[in-house]
Amino acid sequence: MPRFKCIVTYDGTHFAGYQVQPRKRTVQGELERALKKLHKGEDIKVTASGRTDAGVHARGQVIHFDSPLNIPLGKWGIALNSLLPDDVAVLGTEQAPDDFHVRFDAKGKEYRYFVHRSSRRDPFKRHYVYQYPFALNTDSIKQAAADLIGTHDFTSFCSAKTEVEDKVRELQEIEILEEEDMLIFRFRGTGFLYNMVRILAGTLLEVGIGERDPNSMPSVILEKNRSAAGKTAPPQGLYLWKVFY
Repeated sequence: MPRFKCIVTYDGTHFAGYQVQPRKRTVQGELERALKKLHKGEDIKVTASGRTDAGVHARGQVIHFDSPLNIPLGKWGIALNSLLPDDVAVLGTEQAPDDFHVRFDAKGKEYRYFVHRSSRRDPFKRHYVYQYPFALNTDSIKQAAADLIGTHDFTSFCSAKTEVEDKVRELQEIEILEEEDMLIFRFRGTGFLYNMVRILAGTLLEVGIGERDPNSMPSVILEKNRSAAGKTAPPQGLYLWKVFY
């Protein structure tokens, strides 16, 4: 049976996360519901490159599924988007090798975290950025971020609920972008742990307001203790931007 790979974007505001959960609205649930309609009641399992939490968005989530339908590649997005809710959309579809796995074949991911630097709340941005009223020293943030790049045990930067034992990951890039009143953290790595990006962002923001020494990141890494790092930044500022293959 042919395997298809899709790039999917979604607004995570009104989802309980990506993964199917009983009696909760999820991105996977909506995708599988649309595919079931397209396949006349047949259940079609969707696999994603990774999960996103409640309130987290995606610009470039990637999924795969198997289907016997003979739909031209250019029509898959049209067919699925006609059945999906307004806060989920398929951006592109291609046929993948039969042994392709959207999660295990991924070479890396890019996440972006958006911080609105303003003491004045903007109700229209509240679901899509972290509104942050405090002055930030971006030079200190960049200095601290440089020490996080590389291959490390990121135990201090993941949720205490993280189930995997091997917490060594490679952070390939951290870029701090400034666009008017927006500060954007761009993280690229081979893989990320549960809540890792939000904890990295929260810790770097503490550096930015002077609560943490910009030279303290190596010692936080060595602690291998969640309590050594900063607060977990809220979900609405986080976007799964791109998955690399």
